[in-house]
Amino acid sequence: MSIWLIISGLGFLFHGLLILWVGKLPWAFRAAKKPSFEKGSPEAFQIFWLDQYSYIGLTLSILGLAQVFYGGLN
Repeated sequence: MSIWLIISGLGFLFHGLLILWVGKLPWAFRAAKKPSFEKGSPEAFQIFWLDQYSYIGLTLSILGLAQVFYGGLN
């Protein structure tokens, strides 16, 4: 069972890091100030979805690391 946790954890980690490579960290974790755009504009829509994409990548990376460590302990 532990080998499958490690394998799936590496998959989660790989995909999460790929997403973070493209989307960077979410704006809440960056030192830079979040750009402000007019509400409802295409730019505001793009910033919102890139931020959501970054949270997905961060979540997958953390889940993958946890699975790899847990699988390595067993």
